Amino acid sequence: MSKLRYLALVAVFAIVAAACSSGGTTDTTAASGGGSGDGGSDAPIEIGMWIAFSDEARLGFTKDRAKEFNELHPEYNVVVQEFDSYNTVFEQAVLAVDSGEPPAIIHFFEAATRQALDAVDASGNPVFKSVTDAVAGRGAILGEPVVLDDVVDAARNYYTVEGSFYSQPWNTSSAIMFSNTDMLKAAGVDKIPATWGEVEAACEKVMAMDNAPKACITWPNHSWFVEQSLGQQGELLANNDNGRSGRATEVFLTSDGMIDYISWWKDMADKGYYIYTGAQRDWDGTSNAFQAQEVAMLVYSSSDTTALTEAGDANGFTVEASFMPYNEAKGYEGNLIGGATLWLLNGLDEKTQDGALAFLQFFNNPENAAEWHKITGYIPITKSAEKLLEDEGWYEQSPNSKVASDQLAAAKDTPATRGALVGNFVSIRDVITIAIEDILVNDLDVAERMAQANEEANKLLTEYEQLFGG
Repeated sequence: MSKLRYLALVAVFAIVAAACSSGGTTDTTAASGGGSGDGGSDAPIEIGMWIAFSDEARLGFTKDRAKEFNELHPEYNVVVQEFDSYNTVFEQAVLAVDSGEPPAIIHFFEAATRQALDAVDASGNPVFKSVTDAVAGRGAILGEPVVLDDVVDAARNYYTVEGSFYSQPWNTSSAIMFSNTDMLKAAGVDKIPATWGEVEAACEKVMAMDNAPKACITWPNHSWFVEQSLGQQGELLANNDNGRSGRATEVFLTSDGMIDYISWWKDMADKGYYIYTGAQRDWDGTSNAFQAQEVAMLVYSSSDTTALTEAGDANGFTVEASFMPYNEAKGYEGNLIGGATLWLLNGLDEKTQDGALAFLQFFNNPENAAEWHKITGYIPITKSAEKLLEDEGWYEQSPNSKVASDQLAAAKDTPATRGALVGNFVSIRDVITIAIEDILVNDLDVAERMAQANEEANKLLTEYEQLFGG
Protein backbone atom coordinates (compact mmCIF):
# COMPACT_ATOMS: atom_id res chain seq x y z
CA MET A 1 0.00 0.00 0.00
CA SER A 2 2.88 2.38 0.78
CA LYS A 3 4.22 2.10 -2.76
CA LEU A 4 0.76 2.85 -4.12
CA ARG A 5 0.47 5.88 -1.86
CA TYR A 6 3.88 7.08 -3.01
CA LEU A 7 2.92 6.73 -6.64
CA ALA A 8 -0.28 8.57 -5.86
CA LEU A 9 1.77 11.35 -4.29
CA VAL A 10 3.73 11.70 -7.51
CA ALA A 11 0.51 11.79 -9.50
CA VAL A 12 -1.08 14.34 -7.18
CA PHE A 13 1.90 16.66 -7.35
CA ALA A 14 1.93 16.31 -11.14
CA ILE A 15 -1.73 17.36 -11.22
CA VAL A 16 -1.00 20.27 -8.90
CA ALA A 17 1.91 21.34 -11.06
CA ALA A 18 -0.22 21.35 -14.19
CA ALA A 19 -2.98 23.28 -12.47
CA CYS A 20 -0.63 25.92 -11.07
CA SER A 21 1.65 26.22 -14.09
CA SER A 22 2.36 29.77 -15.13
CA GLY A 23 4.75 28.89 -17.92
CA GLY A 24 8.44 29.66 -18.12
CA THR A 25 11.43 27.76 -16.85
CA THR A 26 13.75 27.93 -13.91
CA ASP A 27 17.13 26.61 -12.88
CA THR A 28 16.42 23.32 -11.17
CA THR A 29 19.95 22.66 -10.01
CA ALA A 30 19.12 23.02 -6.33
CA ALA A 31 21.13 22.56 -3.19
CA SER A 32 19.66 19.64 -1.34
CA GLY A 33 20.55 20.66 2.20
CA GLY A 34 18.74 17.75 3.78
CA GLY A 35 21.86 15.75 4.40
CA SER A 36 23.57 14.43 7.48
CA GLY A 37 26.06 17.23 7.90
CA ASP A 38 29.04 14.90 7.46
CA GLY A 39 30.91 17.27 5.17
CA GLY A 40 33.92 17.41 7.49
CA SER A 41 34.42 18.45 11.10
CA ASP A 42 34.83 22.15 10.24
CA ALA A 43 32.37 22.33 7.35
CA PRO A 44 29.07 24.04 8.15
CA ILE A 45 25.94 21.93 7.97
CA GLU A 46 24.03 22.87 4.85
CA ILE A 47 20.30 23.54 5.12
CA GLY A 48 18.53 23.77 1.80
CA MET A 49 15.42 25.97 1.56
CA TRP A 50 13.28 25.94 -1.58
CA ILE A 51 10.88 28.83 -2.10
CA ALA A 52 8.38 29.70 -4.83
CA PHE A 53 9.51 33.32 -5.17
CA SER A 54 12.01 34.52 -7.72
CA ASP A 55 11.30 38.27 -7.77
CA GLU A 56 13.92 40.63 -6.41
CA ALA A 57 11.96 41.84 -3.37
CA ARG A 58 10.81 38.53 -1.90
CA LEU A 59 13.81 36.45 -2.94
CA GLY A 60 16.19 39.20 -1.86
CA PHE A 61 14.57 39.38 1.57
CA THR A 62 14.84 35.61 2.02
CA LYS A 63 18.48 35.42 0.96
CA ASP A 64 19.40 38.37 3.17
CA ARG A 65 17.83 36.67 6.19
CA ALA A 66 19.68 33.44 5.38
CA LYS A 67 22.95 35.35 5.20
CA GLU A 68 22.29 36.96 8.58
CA PHE A 69 21.43 33.61 10.14
CA ASN A 70 24.58 32.04 8.76
CA GLU A 71 26.66 34.84 10.28
CA LEU A 72 24.98 34.34 13.65
CA HIS A 73 25.32 30.56 13.43
CA PRO A 74 28.51 29.82 11.45
CA GLU A 75 28.08 26.10 12.06
CA TYR A 76 25.21 26.25 9.54
CA ASN A 77 24.84 27.37 5.93
CA VAL A 78 21.26 28.04 4.85
CA VAL A 79 21.11 27.92 1.06
CA VAL A 80 18.02 29.45 -0.55
CA GLN A 81 16.95 28.07 -3.93
CA GLU A 82 14.33 30.05 -5.80
CA PHE A 83 11.73 28.73 -8.23
CA ASP A 84 9.45 30.69 -10.51
CA SER A 85 6.20 29.31 -9.09
CA TYR A 86 4.71 26.82 -6.65
CA ASN A 87 4.32 24.32 -9.47
CA THR A 88 8.06 24.15 -10.02
CA VAL A 89 8.70 23.61 -6.32
CA PHE A 90 6.19 20.75 -6.39
CA GLU A 91 7.80 19.14 -9.44
CA GLN A 92 11.29 19.34 -8.01
CA ALA A 93 10.18 18.23 -4.55
CA VAL A 94 8.82 14.99 -5.99
CA LEU A 95 12.05 14.35 -7.90
CA ALA A 96 14.15 15.21 -4.86
CA VAL A 97 12.23 12.89 -2.53
CA ASP A 98 12.51 10.16 -5.13
CA SER A 99 16.28 10.65 -5.47
CA GLY A 100 16.83 10.90 -1.72
CA GLU A 101 18.23 14.44 -1.88
CA PRO A 102 15.43 16.80 -0.85
CA PRO A 103 16.06 20.11 0.93
CA ALA A 104 15.41 20.54 4.64
CA ILE A 105 12.69 23.19 4.11
CA ILE A 106 10.09 23.33 1.33
CA HIS A 107 7.62 26.12 0.60
CA PHE A 108 4.05 24.93 -0.17
CA PHE A 109 0.90 27.01 -0.47
CA GLU A 110 -2.20 26.55 1.65
CA ALA A 111 -4.22 24.51 -0.87
CA ALA A 112 -1.54 21.81 -0.77
CA THR A 113 -1.84 21.29 3.00
CA ARG A 114 -3.88 18.08 2.79
CA GLN A 115 -1.55 16.63 0.14
CA ALA A 116 1.52 17.46 2.20
CA LEU A 117 -0.02 15.87 5.29
CA ASP A 118 -0.72 12.70 3.30
CA ALA A 119 2.65 12.57 1.55
CA VAL A 120 4.76 9.47 2.14
CA ASP A 121 7.99 8.26 0.60
CA ALA A 122 8.50 4.93 -1.16
CA SER A 123 8.94 3.23 2.22
CA GLY A 124 5.68 4.58 3.56
CA ASN A 125 7.26 7.15 5.87
CA PRO A 126 5.81 10.67 6.10
CA VAL A 127 7.73 13.07 3.89
CA PHE A 128 7.32 15.94 6.36
CA LYS A 129 7.62 16.22 10.13
CA SER A 130 5.31 18.24 12.34
CA VAL A 131 7.09 21.44 13.33
CA THR A 132 5.31 21.30 16.68
CA ASP A 133 6.65 17.79 17.29
CA ALA A 134 10.15 18.79 16.21
CA VAL A 135 10.17 21.81 18.54
CA ALA A 136 9.09 19.45 21.34
CA GLY A 137 8.01 22.17 23.75
CA ARG A 138 11.28 24.11 23.69
CA GLY A 139 11.10 27.87 24.15
CA ALA A 140 14.19 28.51 22.06
CA ILE A 141 16.34 26.56 19.62
CA LEU A 142 20.02 27.45 19.32
CA GLY A 143 19.14 30.69 21.09
CA GLU A 144 16.36 31.64 18.63
CA PRO A 145 13.03 32.12 20.46
CA VAL A 146 10.26 29.85 19.18
CA VAL A 147 7.45 31.94 17.66
CA LEU A 148 4.76 29.29 17.12
CA ASP A 149 2.71 30.36 20.14
CA ASP A 150 2.76 33.95 18.85
CA VAL A 151 1.29 33.24 15.37
CA VAL A 152 -1.78 35.37 14.61
CA ASP A 153 -5.11 33.62 15.05
CA ALA A 154 -6.16 33.42 11.38
CA ALA A 155 -3.01 31.54 10.35
CA ARG A 156 -3.07 29.47 13.52
CA ASN A 157 -6.67 28.42 12.85
CA TYR A 158 -5.99 27.40 9.26
CA TYR A 159 -2.71 25.56 9.73
CA THR A 160 -3.37 23.83 13.05
CA VAL A 161 -4.33 20.22 12.34
CA GLU A 162 -5.05 17.83 15.20
CA GLY A 163 -3.51 20.35 17.58
CA SER A 164 -0.22 20.60 15.70
CA PHE A 165 1.54 23.03 13.40
CA TYR A 166 2.69 20.58 10.75
CA SER A 167 4.36 23.49 8.96
CA GLN A 168 5.66 26.92 9.93
CA PRO A 169 3.36 29.75 8.79
CA TRP A 170 5.05 32.38 6.64
CA ASN A 171 3.51 34.40 3.82
CA THR A 172 -0.14 34.93 4.72
CA SER A 173 -2.68 37.10 2.92
CA SER A 174 -6.40 37.67 2.47
CA ALA A 175 -8.58 38.98 -0.36
CA ILE A 176 -9.25 42.69 0.05
CA MET A 177 -10.39 45.50 -2.25
CA PHE A 178 -8.34 48.37 -3.63
CA SER A 179 -10.16 51.50 -4.81
CA ASN A 180 -9.10 54.46 -6.93
CA THR A 181 -10.70 57.03 -4.66
CA ASP A 182 -10.09 59.87 -7.12
CA MET A 183 -12.14 58.07 -9.76
CA LEU A 184 -14.87 57.15 -7.30
CA LYS A 185 -15.15 60.72 -6.05
CA ALA A 186 -15.29 62.03 -9.61
CA ALA A 187 -18.27 59.69 -10.14
CA GLY A 188 -19.99 60.97 -7.01
CA VAL A 189 -19.13 57.95 -4.83
CA ASP A 190 -17.94 59.28 -1.48
CA LYS A 191 -17.89 56.01 0.48
CA ILE A 192 -15.91 52.89 -0.35
CA PRO A 193 -18.44 50.12 -1.16
CA ALA A 194 -18.66 47.40 1.49
CA THR A 195 -21.40 45.14 0.09
CA TRP A 196 -22.39 43.69 -3.26
CA GLY A 197 -25.26 46.15 -3.51
CA GLU A 198 -23.01 49.10 -2.76
CA VAL A 199 -20.52 47.93 -5.39
CA GLU A 200 -23.29 47.80 -7.99
CA ALA A 201 -24.54 51.26 -7.04
CA ALA A 202 -21.02 52.68 -7.25
CA CYS A 203 -20.42 51.01 -10.61
CA GLU A 204 -23.62 52.49 -12.02
CA LYS A 205 -22.25 55.95 -11.25
CA VAL A 206 -18.74 55.20 -12.48
CA MET A 207 -19.93 53.85 -15.82
CA ALA A 208 -22.28 56.81 -16.26
CA MET A 209 -19.37 59.28 -16.33
CA ASP A 210 -18.55 60.98 -19.62
CA ASN A 211 -14.99 59.72 -19.31
CA ALA A 212 -15.95 56.33 -17.92
CA PRO A 213 -13.21 53.68 -17.74
CA LYS A 214 -13.39 50.39 -19.62
CA ALA A 215 -15.19 48.83 -16.67
CA CYS A 216 -15.77 49.49 -13.01
CA ILE A 217 -14.22 46.54 -11.21
CA THR A 218 -12.19 43.39 -11.76
CA TRP A 219 -10.55 40.49 -9.94
CA PRO A 220 -8.80 37.34 -11.15
CA ASN A 221 -10.84 34.31 -12.15
CA HIS A 222 -9.50 32.13 -9.37
CA SER A 223 -11.38 29.79 -7.06
CA TRP A 224 -9.78 31.49 -4.06
CA PHE A 225 -12.23 34.37 -4.38
CA VAL A 226 -15.14 31.93 -4.39
CA GLU A 227 -13.75 30.36 -1.22
CA GLN A 228 -13.45 33.81 0.34
CA SER A 229 -17.10 34.54 -0.42
CA LEU A 230 -18.20 31.22 1.04
CA GLY A 231 -16.37 32.09 4.23
CA GLN A 232 -18.04 35.50 4.31
CA GLN A 233 -21.45 33.84 3.95
CA GLY A 234 -20.71 31.20 6.57
CA GLU A 235 -20.96 28.33 4.09
CA LEU A 236 -18.71 25.29 3.73
CA LEU A 237 -16.83 24.18 0.65
CA ALA A 238 -16.60 20.60 1.92
CA ASN A 239 -18.25 18.21 4.37
CA ASN A 240 -16.97 17.24 7.81
CA ASP A 241 -16.61 20.89 8.78
CA ASN A 242 -14.51 21.75 5.72
CA GLY A 243 -12.34 18.69 6.40
CA ARG A 244 -11.60 19.87 9.93
CA SER A 245 -13.53 17.32 12.03
CA GLY A 246 -12.77 14.46 9.63
CA ARG A 247 -11.42 13.96 6.14
CA ALA A 248 -13.39 15.82 3.50
CA THR A 249 -15.17 13.31 1.26
CA GLU A 250 -17.53 15.66 -0.58
CA VAL A 251 -17.38 19.21 -1.91
CA PHE A 252 -20.38 21.48 -2.37
CA LEU A 253 -20.18 23.40 -5.63
CA THR A 254 -23.93 23.89 -5.88
CA SER A 255 -24.52 25.43 -2.45
CA ASP A 256 -26.60 28.57 -2.14
CA GLY A 257 -23.53 30.64 -1.32
CA MET A 258 -21.62 29.31 -4.33
CA ILE A 259 -24.51 29.95 -6.74
CA ASP A 260 -25.25 33.38 -5.27
CA TYR A 261 -21.65 34.58 -5.59
CA ILE A 262 -21.10 33.32 -9.13
CA SER A 263 -24.53 34.63 -10.19
CA TRP A 264 -23.63 38.07 -8.84
CA TRP A 265 -20.27 37.85 -10.60
CA LYS A 266 -21.96 37.01 -13.91
CA ASP A 267 -24.56 39.75 -13.44
CA MET A 268 -21.80 42.30 -12.90
CA ALA A 269 -20.12 41.11 -16.09
CA ASP A 270 -23.39 41.17 -18.06
CA LYS A 271 -23.94 44.80 -17.02
CA GLY A 272 -20.46 45.77 -18.16
CA TYR A 273 -19.37 46.56 -14.61
CA TYR A 274 -16.93 43.65 -14.22
CA ILE A 275 -14.27 43.08 -16.87
CA TYR A 276 -12.89 39.61 -17.53
CA THR A 277 -9.38 39.68 -18.94
CA GLY A 278 -10.05 36.43 -20.80
CA ALA A 279 -7.45 34.42 -18.90
CA GLN A 280 -7.83 32.19 -15.86
CA ARG A 281 -5.87 33.12 -12.74
CA ASP A 282 -4.80 36.37 -14.40
CA TRP A 283 -3.19 38.17 -11.49
CA ASP A 284 -1.02 40.39 -13.67
CA GLY A 285 -3.77 41.36 -16.11
CA THR A 286 -6.24 42.44 -13.44
CA SER A 287 -3.58 44.32 -11.45
CA ASN A 288 -2.39 46.08 -14.58
CA ALA A 289 -5.95 47.14 -15.46
CA PHE A 290 -6.28 48.81 -12.06
CA GLN A 291 -2.88 50.48 -12.24
CA ALA A 292 -3.70 51.79 -15.73
CA GLN A 293 -6.98 53.23 -14.35
CA GLU A 294 -9.04 51.03 -16.66
CA VAL A 295 -11.17 50.11 -13.62
CA ALA A 296 -12.02 51.93 -10.41
CA MET A 297 -11.83 48.94 -8.07
CA LEU A 298 -9.81 45.75 -7.79
CA VAL A 299 -10.44 42.78 -5.51
CA TYR A 300 -7.05 41.18 -5.04
CA SER A 301 -4.60 39.54 -2.69
CA SER A 302 -3.39 41.72 0.15
CA SER A 303 0.09 40.38 -0.58
CA ASP A 304 0.47 43.20 -3.13
CA THR A 305 -0.74 45.99 -0.86
CA THR A 306 2.61 47.76 -0.86
CA ALA A 307 3.07 47.48 -4.63
CA LEU A 308 -0.47 48.63 -5.48
CA THR A 309 -0.35 51.57 -3.09
CA GLU A 310 2.97 52.68 -4.52
CA ALA A 311 1.70 52.20 -8.08
CA GLY A 312 -1.19 54.57 -7.37
CA ASP A 313 1.23 57.17 -6.05
CA ALA A 314 3.45 56.76 -9.10
CA ASN A 315 0.50 57.09 -11.49
CA GLY A 316 -1.09 60.07 -9.78
CA PHE A 317 -4.09 58.56 -7.99
CA THR A 318 -4.92 57.60 -4.44
CA VAL A 319 -5.41 53.93 -3.55
CA GLU A 320 -7.50 53.00 -0.54
CA ALA A 321 -7.71 49.42 0.70
CA SER A 322 -10.87 48.02 2.31
CA PHE A 323 -12.49 44.72 3.22
CA MET A 324 -13.63 42.45 0.39
CA PRO A 325 -17.30 43.31 -0.39
CA TYR A 326 -19.81 40.80 0.98
CA ASN A 327 -23.35 39.61 0.33
CA GLU A 328 -25.54 41.88 2.45
CA ALA A 329 -28.41 39.37 2.20
CA LYS A 330 -26.35 36.87 4.22
CA GLY A 331 -24.46 39.14 6.57
CA TYR A 332 -20.76 38.78 7.26
CA GLU A 333 -19.05 35.87 9.02
CA GLY A 334 -15.49 36.49 7.90
CA ASN A 335 -12.76 36.06 5.33
CA LEU A 336 -10.05 33.43 5.30
CA ILE A 337 -6.36 33.34 4.57
CA GLY A 338 -4.25 32.61 1.54
CA GLY A 339 -0.52 32.19 1.17
CA ALA A 340 1.90 29.47 2.15
CA THR A 341 3.95 27.78 4.84
CA LEU A 342 7.37 26.22 5.24
CA TRP A 343 7.49 22.44 5.66
CA LEU A 344 10.23 20.58 7.51
CA LEU A 345 11.57 17.41 5.95
CA ASN A 346 11.19 14.25 8.01
CA GLY A 347 14.21 12.11 8.84
CA LEU A 348 16.83 14.84 9.29
CA ASP A 349 19.62 14.16 11.77
CA GLU A 350 19.29 16.08 15.04
CA LYS A 351 21.84 18.81 14.27
CA THR A 352 20.39 19.53 10.82
CA GLN A 353 16.84 19.52 12.14
CA ASP A 354 17.69 21.92 14.96
CA GLY A 355 19.46 24.21 12.51
CA ALA A 356 16.43 24.23 10.23
CA LEU A 357 14.07 24.86 13.15
CA ALA A 358 16.26 27.65 14.49
CA PHE A 359 16.30 29.32 11.08
CA LEU A 360 12.50 29.08 10.80
CA GLN A 361 12.16 30.87 14.15
CA PHE A 362 14.76 33.50 13.25
CA PHE A 363 13.13 34.01 9.86
CA ASN A 364 9.80 34.80 11.53
CA ASN A 365 11.02 36.74 14.55
CA PRO A 366 9.22 40.06 15.18
CA GLU A 367 11.74 42.23 13.36
CA ASN A 368 11.92 40.00 10.30
CA ALA A 369 8.16 39.41 10.17
CA ALA A 370 7.54 43.16 10.35
CA GLU A 371 10.04 43.89 7.59
CA TRP A 372 8.56 41.15 5.37
CA HIS A 373 5.13 42.74 5.82
CA LYS A 374 6.42 46.19 4.86
CA ILE A 375 8.13 44.94 1.71
CA THR A 376 5.18 42.93 0.44
CA GLY A 377 1.82 43.42 2.12
CA TYR A 378 1.59 39.90 3.51
CA ILE A 379 0.29 40.27 7.05
CA PRO A 380 2.74 40.27 9.97
CA ILE A 381 2.61 36.62 10.95
CA THR A 382 3.02 37.10 14.70
CA LYS A 383 1.31 39.28 17.27
CA SER A 384 4.68 40.61 18.39
CA ALA A 385 5.38 41.79 14.84
CA GLU A 386 1.99 43.54 14.77
CA LYS A 387 2.80 45.32 18.04
CA LEU A 388 6.21 46.32 16.76
CA LEU A 389 4.63 47.91 13.69
CA GLU A 390 2.00 49.68 15.76
CA ASP A 391 4.58 51.03 18.22
CA GLU A 392 6.74 52.48 15.47
CA GLY A 393 3.75 54.17 13.82
CA TRP A 394 3.82 52.10 10.64
CA TYR A 395 0.06 51.76 10.33
CA GLU A 396 -0.46 55.51 10.73
CA GLN A 397 2.00 56.03 7.92
CA SER A 398 0.56 53.21 5.79
CA PRO A 399 -3.09 52.57 6.73
CA ASN A 400 -3.67 50.31 3.71
CA SER A 401 -1.22 47.86 5.24
CA LYS A 402 -3.45 47.15 8.23
CA VAL A 403 -6.62 46.27 6.31
CA ALA A 404 -5.87 42.58 5.72
CA SER A 405 -4.94 42.00 9.35
CA ASP A 406 -8.07 43.80 10.50
CA GLN A 407 -10.23 41.79 8.10
CA LEU A 408 -8.83 38.48 9.31
CA ALA A 409 -9.13 39.54 12.94
CA ALA A 410 -12.79 40.48 12.35
CA ALA A 411 -13.71 36.94 11.25
CA LYS A 412 -15.58 34.61 13.56
CA ASP A 413 -13.71 31.38 14.22
CA THR A 414 -15.85 28.83 12.38
CA PRO A 415 -15.16 25.93 10.00
CA ALA A 416 -16.30 28.24 7.17
CA THR A 417 -13.76 30.95 7.97
CA ARG A 418 -10.94 28.53 8.78
CA GLY A 419 -10.98 27.36 5.17
CA ALA A 420 -11.06 23.87 3.73
CA LEU A 421 -8.59 21.00 3.99
CA VAL A 422 -9.37 18.96 0.90
CA GLY A 423 -7.50 16.34 -1.09
CA ASN A 424 -6.83 17.21 -4.73
CA PHE A 425 -7.71 20.76 -3.74
CA VAL A 426 -5.77 22.48 -6.50
CA SER A 427 -7.40 20.31 -9.17
CA ILE A 428 -10.80 21.04 -7.63
CA ARG A 429 -9.98 24.73 -7.70
CA ASP A 430 -9.19 24.36 -11.37
CA VAL A 431 -12.58 22.75 -12.00
CA ILE A 432 -14.27 25.78 -10.40
CA THR A 433 -12.15 28.26 -12.34
CA ILE A 434 -12.89 26.57 -15.68
CA ALA A 435 -16.61 26.50 -14.91
CA ILE A 436 -16.63 30.22 -14.09
CA GLU A 437 -14.87 31.02 -17.34
CA ASP A 438 -17.51 28.99 -19.21
CA ILE A 439 -20.24 30.94 -17.44
CA LEU A 440 -18.70 34.34 -18.12
CA VAL A 441 -17.60 33.74 -21.70
CA ASN A 442 -20.35 31.47 -23.01
CA ASP A 443 -23.30 32.89 -21.05
CA LEU A 444 -24.14 29.56 -19.44
CA ASP A 445 -26.69 28.97 -16.71
CA VAL A 446 -24.88 29.19 -13.38
CA ALA A 447 -26.72 26.37 -11.60
CA GLU A 448 -26.45 23.94 -14.53
CA ARG A 449 -22.76 24.57 -15.14
CA MET A 450 -21.88 24.34 -11.45
CA ALA A 451 -23.80 21.06 -11.17
CA GLN A 452 -21.54 19.68 -13.88
CA ALA A 453 -18.49 21.04 -12.06
CA ASN A 454 -19.73 19.49 -8.82
CA GLU A 455 -19.77 16.03 -10.37
CA GLU A 456 -16.29 16.47 -11.80
CA ALA A 457 -14.83 17.82 -8.57
CA ASN A 458 -16.32 15.10 -6.41
CA LYS A 459 -14.97 12.46 -8.75
CA LEU A 460 -11.47 13.91 -8.27
CA LEU A 461 -11.92 13.94 -4.51
CA THR A 462 -13.28 10.38 -4.42
CA GLU A 463 -10.31 9.10 -6.43
CA TYR A 464 -7.93 10.86 -4.05
CA GLU A 465 -9.64 9.51 -0.93
CA GLN A 466 -9.57 5.99 -2.30
CA LEU A 467 -5.78 6.25 -2.20
CA PHE A 468 -5.23 8.34 0.91
CA GLY A 469 -8.40 8.12 3.00
CA GLY A 470 -7.53 4.81 4.62
